[in-house]
Order: sequence, then structure tokens, then C-alpha cells
Amino acid sequence: MAVASSTSPNLSTPLHNNTNLKTFPNYLHTKLGFSSFSLPFNKSIRAGATKFNEVVVDEEMDKIRRLQNGSDVRGIALEGEKGRPVDLTPPAVEAIAESFGEWVISGLETEKGHPVENVRVSLGRDPRISGAKLSTAVFAGLGRAGCMTFDMGLATTPACFMSTLLPPFMYDASIMMTASHLPYTRNGLKFFTKRGGLTSLEVEGICDEAARKYANRLAKVSTLLNVLPTKVDFMSAYAKHLREIIKERVNHPLHYDTPLQGFQIIVNAGNGSGGFFTFDVLDKLGADTFGSLHLNPDGMFPNHIPNPEDKTAMALTRAAVLDNSADLGIVFDTDVDRSGVVDKKGNPINGDKLIALMAAIVLKENPGSTIVTDARTSMGLTRFITDRGGHHCLYRVGYRNVIDKGAQLNDDGLETHLMMETSGHGALKENHFLDDGAYMVVKIIIEMVRMKLAGWEDDEGIGGLIKDLQEPCESVELRINIISEARQAKAKGSEAIETFRKYIEEGKLKGWELDACGDCWVSEGCLVDSNDTPTPIDAYMYRAKVSNDEHGEHGWVHMRQSIHNPNIAVNLQSSVQGGCWSMARAFRDDFLESSGVDAFLDITQIDKFAENGTVA
Repeated sequence: MAVASSTSPNLSTPLHNNTNLKTFPNYLHTKLGFSSFSLPFNKSIRAGATKFNEVVVDEEMDKIRRLQNGSDVRGIALEGEKGRPVDLTPPAVEAIAESFGEWVISGLETEKGHPVENVRVSLGRDPRISGAKLSTAVFAGLGRAGCMTFDMGLATTPACFMSTLLPPFMYDASIMMTASHLPYTRNGLKFFTKRGGLTSLEVEGICDEAARKYANRLAKVSTLLNVLPTKVDFMSAYAKHLREIIKERVNHPLHYDTPLQGFQIIVNAGNGSGGFFTFDVLDKLGADTFGSLHLNPDGMFPNHIPNPEDKTAMALTRAAVLDNSADLGIVFDTDVDRSGVVDKKGNPINGDKLIALMAAIVLKENPGSTIVTDARTSMGLTRFITDRGGHHCLYRVGYRNVIDKGAQLNDDGLETHLMMETSGHGALKENHFLDDGAYMVVKIIIEMVRMKLAGWEDDEGIGGLIKDLQEPCESVELRINIISEARQAKAKGSEAIETFRKYIEEGKLKGWELDACGDCWVSEGCLVDSNDTPTPIDAYMYRAKVSNDEHGEHGWVHMRQSIHNPNIAVNLQSSVQGGCWSMARAFRDDFLESSGVDAFLDITQIDKFAENGTVA
């Protein structure tokens, strides 16, 4: 693998030109991050902990380990959630940041073969009110590790990654402090190197080392800064980068520098970090952004949850588009790694519709490409992709899983240009396999302008590209809480889901069959990869297709373990009226109760829906 700096673009190479980024796919599956070394974190934990009572030490260390949330760290940063004590404290954040800094330094030393100095790490954050206090803890931890620190202030998650690539910044690593769309009481950390985000296993190792530090210090450590971080304005450079992409790819014949002249575009930033896109991207390209919503950062999120899946966010954006006769509406989540849009007729485009829209754009530019999605997408989306000559790979739920799968397929020689999850996380090969909500919108805006220049634009505008997408008749998501101690919840969830697999394989659910698509077998929980080093499992899940004598194959049920909370998500989708209700009854009667797993599961939501067809 090339040295990290060799993949960074130089001043003469546009960042969106993928020709100089051929090594990038390697960072995004099992070899993500500093893949050429492995720190022996686990070996030191027990030895360092023996000076204290073992039970107390284990409890203190578990406080840090429980903060891991897949490839991120998340926790309660402020009082305000009933029954949820604050656990993302400054000492905890300091220990995690210090361990990350040590990980970065050790990785660079292993890669270069000699000691390194002046390792530079940037930090950005969303507007949460806990951000200032916890930022000090991050800088203190990085300083203890020996890193130089740079304060980006209010930023977005994609911008933090890009700060490792864009000259003249090109930091060795970056941290984004955010809890995405979660309540104001939460906060968290996302980690990046020049090769992208860290894997769950890498974050687990960092948290293990942080747990040892935290326990040995008895949670008492100063987060006073001996050296203040250097403040930098990276967001202006990032916004310029996005503007240049739009100008170059539209290549407007009349007004190159203002290609959005004549378009009205509404942005709903949800009081998160996305306001910059209005002021520093759209306005400067000539767009009319009058009517945009909630652009000022406010960590209390007073108007609605900053989330393109949120009904209030979409409804307000839809109303603004219609009231102003705008051409497009945009909804960002808090840290702008996700987005959704509204077309000029007020039709919300998120979930499967957003994937279809991006697939239509990508397949025009890259005919025959594979599109990777999570396994909750509809049968109609598969037809939409294949009708356009594309290939649809269903994969494990989780945006990192989906992105990693796409990178692995490219490594195997299978052209895969789009990886997207139904939550709105989407990544493109041309953009470093980075889930960047602003970049997704950039692609949509470019296509919208191209359509108008070509004289091909109907009353729905960009929405016209997905008119033939067949949507499911019914779609339902239900939750099952796991009844156990927190430390046993993951094992209990895995047990229930593995029992689900066995019941289907043994034919105990009539008309149910474990689903599959090509080389990625959903019947193995979407776990069998086509390469020799399968991605580690972060959560168990299976999808079953359901048939009956009357309708044939008419739907599917997807059961998956949450990596965020002690519960199980059950998604049901059907092409016939009443299909979800009948599948829910069979799921409850012939599996949950028949197998006995309901003894440690709270199936209240399943019961309500099975009896009444609603969870209200």
C-alpha cells in the first residue's frame, strides 16, 4: 500500500479527478485506516488494571467501551434524558482522543519506518451546546499524545475528512464532534485519516486503550490546555472546492462563474452545520436562496430534528418550495453527511427515492455500474436499477458496511460507483468513497442545470428522473426491546436473530425463504463477501422473502440487531394491501412465541401491529 501522503491531490490536480486516487478503495474495507500495523491494545488492559479492585476497574472500563457505536463514539453529554446518566464526560473524551492520537502516530511511524514529528490533527464540530467543553477535552487528549492540534470550529463531517486532503491543510488525521440527528443531549466523535473513516474494529481498539487510561486515572484527569490549538478556516476552502466542481461540470455557455443563475433553491439546515452551503456555495454561484430555513447554528435544534428522514423537516421544506415556486429543496442532517431533497412539485425525495435519483444520475455517467444498498430497499428499486442497465447489490444495513462493500467490489474489478443506505448516507467512487450529503446535492444540482440546458425538463424538474420507480404498497418498521442487563443485550439480540435464521432454514415459517442477491447472500446475514477477507460482523441481520398461494412472492421481512441501542429493528415491506399485517402475525405467532425468544424480548410493538395493523 502506498504511503498515506501519496494519495493526496496536489495543487495542479482537481480533487474530483479520480485518476490519481486508485489506491483509495483499499482503505475502506478490512484494510481501512492504518492497515499495515496493529497495536497490541488488549494485551495491556488487564496488566494496567490490576492495581485496583477488579470489579471497580471493569466497571470503569466498561463505561468507555459502551461509548463505542460501530465506527463512531457516541454518548450522553448533557443531563436531560430520563434514566440516562451523562457518560460522555470530558475525562472520557480526553482518554479517547489521546488514544486516537497515539494510534495515528504509531500508524505513521510504522508506515514510514522511522519516528515522526509534528503529527497534525484537526477537529471540527456541529453546534451542540456541549461542543465547546468537550472540544477542550479532545485538544487536551491529542496534546498528551504529542499531536499538533487545529481547531476548525463549526464544520461538517465530510469537511473533516477533506481537511486531510485539501492543500494547504492536508492534516494527518481529523475528528468530527457530532451525534448526527440525535437529541441535543447527545454528542460523539467520528475519526478520519487520509484513507477515510476508521473501522469498527479500529475504534474498538482505541476505546479499549482509552478504557485502560480512564480506569487507571480513576476518571480524574485535567483537561486544561498547555498549548492552545491553532484556529483555521477550512470551511471556506471546502465550500470553494464544491463551487469549482459545479462550475466545471456544468460548464455553462453563458455564465460560467454563476451557473445557478435563474434557479431558486431552498435549503433547510435544521440549525445544524449546513448553512454554509447556502451562503458560500449556492449564493456565490448565482442561485436565489430566498425562503431557506433554519440556517443559523443552534445546538438546541429548536425547530425540528435535523434529519432528512424527519417528517417535520420534509414538510417544512416542501411548503417552502411550493410557497416560493422554487426549483429544488434541500434538507441536511446536523453534520451534513446525509441529505434529502424536494422537487419543484413538492415531492419529498429521500429513502428509496433518493437512491433511485442518484442511481439514475450515476448510471447515465457510468453505464452498467453496480449500485450497493442496504437490504431494506424495495423490490421496485431493484427493477429501477436493472431497467437502466445497472446491477443491484443488497448488503448489510449500516452505512459503513454499504460503503465498504462498494470499495471491496471495486478492488475486485467490479465497477461500483454508488453506495447508498436508505437513511440518506451515500458515497461515490469519484468522491473518495466519502458519505457527503453536500456532494450528493452537488450531483443533483449539476444534473438539474444540465437538464435545463438540454431542454429536457418537465413539470417535476429533477423528480422526473424517477417517475417510473415502483414503490411498495406497504412499508413498516417495528422495534423489539431486549430485556436484559446492558452488557448482555448484544448477545441476547444475536441469539434471537440466529434463531430467526434457523427457523426459516428448518421450514418452520411456511412460505418464508432466506433472501439472496448474486454473490452477497442475505441468507448469511449479508455476511458472505466475494473476497477472501470478509468484513467483520458489527450486527447480525437476516432478510426473508415471503410468498403465499394467493399473491406469490409479495414481500420481505428484515430483522436486525441495533448497534446503537439494546433493541432489534424489524422492517416489513409488501406489494399487496394487508401484506405487512399478515407477515407480522406470522412473525409473532410462528416465530417469536413459538421459539420462546419472546421470554427475553419486549414484543409490545409487534403485538399492537399484529392485532390492529397499527402501532399507535
